[in-house]
Amino acid sequence: MDIVIFVIWLTTYAVGAVWYILYLMHMFQQNSYKPREYGEWIRVHTNVGRLLGKSLYAFISLPLVLVGNRGCLLAACVMNGMTILVNKPRRAKKPLVYTPRVRRMLITTGVLYLLVLMMVLLPVMWLTMAGGMILTLHGAMAEPEHPLLRNVELLLLLLFVLQPLLILLTNLINHPIEQRINQRYIDDAARILRGMPHLKIIGVTGSYGKTSVKYFLNTLLAAQYNVLCTPGNFNTTLGVVRTIREHMKPFHEIFICEMGARQVGDIKEICDLVHPDYGIITSIGPQHLQSFHTIENIIATKFELADAVPDTGKVFLNYDNAYIREHKLEKTVVSYGTEGENVDFLAYDIEVSSRGSSFKMKDESGEVYEFHTKLVGSHNVQDIAGAIAVAHTLGLSMEKLLYPVRQLESVPHRLQLIRQGDRIILDDAYNSNKSGFEAALDTLAMFKELRILMTPGMVELGEKQYDENKEVGLYAADKCDYAVLVGKEQTKPIQDGLLEAGFAPNKMILVDDLQEAFRMVNAIPGERQKVILIENDLPDNYA
Repeated sequence: MDIVIFVIWLTTYAVGAVWYILYLMHMFQQNSYKPREYGEWIRVHTNVGRLLGKSLYAFISLPLVLVGNRGCLLAACVMNGMTILVNKPRRAKKPLVYTPRVRRMLITTGVLYLLVLMMVLLPVMWLTMAGGMILTLHGAMAEPEHPLLRNVELLLLLLFVLQPLLILLTNLINHPIEQRINQRYIDDAARILRGMPHLKIIGVTGSYGKTSVKYFLNTLLAAQYNVLCTPGNFNTTLGVVRTIREHMKPFHEIFICEMGARQVGDIKEICDLVHPDYGIITSIGPQHLQSFHTIENIIATKFELADAVPDTGKVFLNYDNAYIREHKLEKTVVSYGTEGENVDFLAYDIEVSSRGSSFKMKDESGEVYEFHTKLVGSHNVQDIAGAIAVAHTLGLSMEKLLYPVRQLESVPHRLQLIRQGDRIILDDAYNSNKSGFEAALDTLAMFKELRILMTPGMVELGEKQYDENKEVGLYAADKCDYAVLVGKEQTKPIQDGLLEAGFAPNKMILVDDLQEAFRMVNAIPGERQKVILIENDLPDNYA
């Protein structure tokens, strides 16, 4: 009977361990397979205490097994059941994708477990057999202090608790293999591009706005050219490689390549692959400061795109952004924006309503044109201005751009206006930064309906995280009627800003997750139609 209970204990322990491994693998994937960012996630976003909570019941289970009597074994099985419950995969916004890389890492993790266990099992079994006694599981169970059982159990505890670090070890072991595989794909993508010497390549980067500019530019250029752009958030080297290998065709004339970065050198790596003819820098701000550390590093990284553009090409710069405007660049620059006079493509007289936006635009020759778009928000006008500047420079007349601009669609989750029954949703959930947050609040403020802000705040701002979030709290106070804040600790700076600006405490609602936030929004009284601004939706590694 004791053997049966022990087998149940071992099985339930293994299930809990597997769930825990998959959770950590999911978080490693969410952190872009980058060890440093994964380490920051452990240190900052979850804290060690949370991870210990996931291994707490396993920690309690093992000493109970060491006691060895039936009651303790049954209690240990119960503890393993609790381990399974706390580690059971939850519904995720972006579930773990079992890519070939993930599968290889899981195989390596399993092999490591087996190797470590064998290192303990084999010597003890050899010593036992050398002493003239054939070891059996029943024999080990009959002797709670048997060295085999004791060492295996202690080792299992150690492996479980150290699993967050074992993920890093697995990644380190697999690194040479992953590097060779990735290089093969990169070389294949480079071969495809070399076979298309007439292809024009446009690089798009920025702390924010780059995805919107990419999609807007794709729509405008498609009026005259065969265009390919990187889909979704495929803005890493391997994302670009995948786009080229899977979607690039001989008939494509223009390739719009979004370039993301989390550390110095990331943009250069993509540029070394695609060799852009033109570059657009949409914005620079304190995004990903935890990995960049300083704003100077962010500036240098974004301008890696400008450095890669040849003298025969042009660099398009958003002169509304002070970091960009003040950076000296020895390239042919085409400026755009919504402020100032010394701008090549200036959008002005901007009028925004719940039905869309209109603006006038001066081109580099001084001619003025009036544009209309279904999109709301002044920062959308800024991004459209950048797309118009590039499209016009590449041969489309301003007159020919009037209709495509009118047809532009909202980029999903980037201040996307959704009419949903008796309420309007401004979905700005993809990401958040201070400039975009404030622009979204300005858009919310223009509505006459009941205005509701729903947000978990901004992240990855390093030492500036409290101050930046407090500032948007101050800014939001007169732009919304209710503030639904997701995460009581996470949103503390926004709470402080709202209260300091005189926002009514009874109109500030604190919730734990997005589902509860929507329930609370539905419960807000009032006969007026509700307009809900969803500003940022943190990924699973922040949940």
